[in-house]
Amino acid sequence: MTNRITLFSLLLLAGLLPAGQISGQTSSPAEMRWADRSRLGRPFAKDPSVIRFHDHYFLYFSLPPFDPKLAPTNAPAGWSIGIAESTNLLDWTKVGELNPAQVCDQKGLCAPGARVLNGRVQLFYQTYGNGPHDAICHASSADGIHFIRDPSNPVFHPAGNWNNGRAIDAEVYPNGKQLLLFFASRDPLGQTQLLGVAAAPLTSDFSRSTWTQICDQPILRPELPWEKHCLEAPTVTRQGDELVLFYAGAYNNEPQQIGVAHSADGVHWHRFSSAPLLANGSPGAWNSSESGHPGYFLDVDGRSYLFYQGNPDHGKTWQLAFVRLDWQGNRPALAKP
Repeated sequence: MTNRITLFSLLLLAGLLPAGQISGQTSSPAEMRWADRSRLGRPFAKDPSVIRFHDHYFLYFSLPPFDPKLAPTNAPAGWSIGIAESTNLLDWTKVGELNPAQVCDQKGLCAPGARVLNGRVQLFYQTYGNGPHDAICHASSADGIHFIRDPSNPVFHPAGNWNNGRAIDAEVYPNGKQLLLFFASRDPLGQTQLLGVAAAPLTSDFSRSTWTQICDQPILRPELPWEKHCLEAPTVTRQGDELVLFYAGAYNNEPQQIGVAHSADGVHWHRFSSAPLLANGSPGAWNSSESGHPGYFLDVDGRSYLFYQGNPDHGKTWQLAFVRLDWQGNRPALAKP
């Protein structure tokens, strides 16, 4: 058995196994591992966001720029968003891409956040490659694969002297009559990553004019040693009277790990613990370099999942995985195997 696992690991890191064969390994708490190979010829997918729509599961994720040796003649220049489909959350098939198509995203787009609202998939995502000018965009779809982009894109970037104008890592969540938009920004010097929130009427079209920033300072900033200089990738659910937010702490591979906080109003947040909820793996594990960029998913049967990204090689490869969550009141815990 030891020799078989060692051979599998070597083949995986060398890019000699198809992405679908990553699923089902049991060397970590992750119940699924998946990645796309189309851009680099090795497993690489980041920033998961999962929904259930029309009796199927859709996974939206970030795709890197093409390796020039693998790029077709019409290859997009920068980052894109991949779309995969599944019937069981374990086995995924890539079914589409969202590539640069507007002036604002011509350098790339990534970090999708999907939500089903009004019978359509509402997808929020960021432009990439513009430094402090990166902002949040919006598109919608009737089938989860083909999207109509908002002509007012980008629909949101933050204001105030606590940030540098950048907005990335969009997550939306309905709260009463509002749709809350959680995002990451940076301090005015562009060094520390922070979290903020905006809101739009839930009955609106979510175009640029509908959004109002509802914080005049970060709703969360790095404070704990393991968070270092970065909080990003907010993802939100509700438990009883409170909102619960999972977030990534520290920049990629420092290692990035996942924490959790709670709030009564979506603006004022308090951490549950000074320790990560989901840490990076031990040396030799598939996620030894990080467990990061969470995406929360609540299935129709009431089961809770936390999707995330990980790798063992400081970012040469990236895989997507999930762990199941149990709840004690409003407090999440990793489900026992």
